[in-house]
Amino acid sequence: MTPHADSPTRPLNGLFAGCDLDRDEHRTSGFDTMHQNFPENSSLLSHTCPDELHDLVCVGFGPASLAIAVALHDALDGFSPASDLSALQGRAPKVCFLERQAQFAWHAGMLLPGAKMQISFIKDMATLRNPRSEFTFINYLHRSNRLVEFTNLNTFLPQRIEYEDYMRWCAGWFEDVVEYSQDVVQIVPEKSSESHGQTKAFVVTSKNSLTSEISTRRTKHVVIAAGGRPSIPAPFPEHHSKVIHSSKFSYLAPKILRDPAYPYKIAVVGSGQSAAEIFDNLHAHYPNAKTTLLIKSGALRPSDDSPFVNEIFNPDRVSPTYAQNPLLRAATILEDRGTNYGVVRLDLLERIYETLYTQRIRYGNDAAAEAEWPHRILPHRIVSAVEESSAIPGGVRLTIRNSSPQFYSGALPGQDFEEVMDVDAVFVATGYKRNAHEELLHDARGLRRGGEREDDDWEVARDYRVLFEDGKVSEDAGIWLQGACEKTHGLSDTLLSILANRGGEMVKSIFGTDHGSGEQLFTSGGKSEHARS
Repeated sequence: MTPHADSPTRPLNGLFAGCDLDRDEHRTSGFDTMHQNFPENSSLLSHTCPDELHDLVCVGFGPASLAIAVALHDALDGFSPASDLSALQGRAPKVCFLERQAQFAWHAGMLLPGAKMQISFIKDMATLRNPRSEFTFINYLHRSNRLVEFTNLNTFLPQRIEYEDYMRWCAGWFEDVVEYSQDVVQIVPEKSSESHGQTKAFVVTSKNSLTSEISTRRTKHVVIAAGGRPSIPAPFPEHHSKVIHSSKFSYLAPKILRDPAYPYKIAVVGSGQSAAEIFDNLHAHYPNAKTTLLIKSGALRPSDDSPFVNEIFNPDRVSPTYAQNPLLRAATILEDRGTNYGVVRLDLLERIYETLYTQRIRYGNDAAAEAEWPHRILPHRIVSAVEESSAIPGGVRLTIRNSSPQFYSGALPGQDFEEVMDVDAVFVATGYKRNAHEELLHDARGLRRGGEREDDDWEVARDYRVLFEDGKVSEDAGIWLQGACEKTHGLSDTLLSILANRGGEMVKSIFGTDHGSGEQLFTSGGKSEHARS
C-alpha cells in the first residue's frame, strides 16, 4: 500500500494517446507493473480522453462520488477490502467525474460560523472501510499540521467548515479525472448495429456552464450521484429575489440584508437543523432585526443521536433494510425520521432557548411583551400565500394559517385564523428533492422492466444498480443510483454515515468479479419483488 507520506509513491496508470498531454505529461500505462514518484496529493486515476470509451462516468462529484473515487484509488493501491478489480483485466480504469459546480463544494450555502458536524469524523471518506487509507480525516489533520490541536478539542464533531475543507482536500487528489462546470443534461443508451438490440454503453451529454459547449462521453457504467435539488414547496415562488432556499443562505443573505445594524423584518420557515441554524445566525449577525421562525408543529424537537438509535446508520443495516417487506420498511423509515428530518441538535436548541429567555428578562414575559420580542418562534403556522408586499418596498407579504388556538385555547378544528406578515426576506429551509435521475434517464425508460410505465419509480438492486428488462442491457454495462434510494436502502442513503463502505461496495460491484450481477431480490408476502427508488 501507499504509506501516509508527503510524497507518496504512485503506480503509473493511463495512456494519453491522442489526448491533451498538458494535463499530466509524465504518466504512462501499466498501473500493475511500474512505479514512480508522482506530485504530492495526486491520485492513482488518470485523465481519459473524452472520445474514448469510459469504464465509468459519475454524474456529480459531491461526497458520494468522492467516496467512490477514494475507494477506487485505495483498490488500485492494493490495500483495500475493495481491491477486486478483476473486470479491468490488469489495465488502468478509464473514469471521469462530471460536476456542475465550478469547484468542489459541500453545502457551501450553509457553512455558518460555529456550525458543527452531526456525525463523528470517523465516518469520513475512508476510515470505516480502510483505516490505513491516505484519505482518512486523521491523515488530513496530520498533513495539515493540526492533529495535536484537534485532539485537544476533545470532540468527535469537527466544525462544518473544517470537514468541508477535508473533503476539498480529498477532492484535490482527483483533479485529473474531474471536469467541473459540467451540467449533465441527458443519459441515453447507445445504439449500435453490432449490439443486436442490446445496450452495451451509454452516452452522457453535458453542457459547460461557462462556455455553453456541449460534450458527450461514452461509457459502460454510469453512476448518478447528482445530490439533492432545493425543494421549495407551494405557495412559495421558485424564483424570487427575496425568497431564498437555505442552500443559498450564506451566499445571498449578505447581498439582500446588506446592513447588519438595520431593523430588517425576516421570516424563516422550517423546523429542522438548517432552519434553526439560520434563525440563530440571524440573531447573532442582525441584532436589530425582527426575526420570526415559522414551524408547523408545536415545538422544535431534538434529534435522536443516542448510541442504540444511531445503529440504524451502521453499514450492515443496509442489506436487512433492503430485504424487508416494503410496507414494514416504509413504516420503519417513518418511525426513524426523528434522527434526521425536522429535528435539531440539542446544543443548538438550548442556545436558542437561552436567547428567547433573555428576551423575557429584557422585554417582559406576558403576551403583549412577547409580541414585541425581536426574535420569536411561532408554532402551528403554515404559509398559505405569498405575494409582493405593499408595506415594505421590494419585500414579501406572507399569509399564514394559524392553528395554534386549537392547541392553546380549546378552539375547535377548522377555527384557524389568518395572519399577514410583511418581511424584507424569507428563508425557506424545506429540504431537497432527490429525483434528478428521473429527468436524466428519460430516454432510457424503454429499457425498464415493463417498458414505458406511467410512474417514475426505478427498480434498483441491493448494490444500487438500476434493473433493466432482461437482455436489454449487457451484463458489463449499467446505471447506478446514489443518494436516491432512501425508500429501499434506508435513512443513511442520503447521509455521510456509510459513504466509505458504500464507495467500496460500488467499486467492487462495477469493477470486481461480480460486476454484472445486479439481480438481488427481496420477498414480500411470498412474492418476489424488486426494490424501487
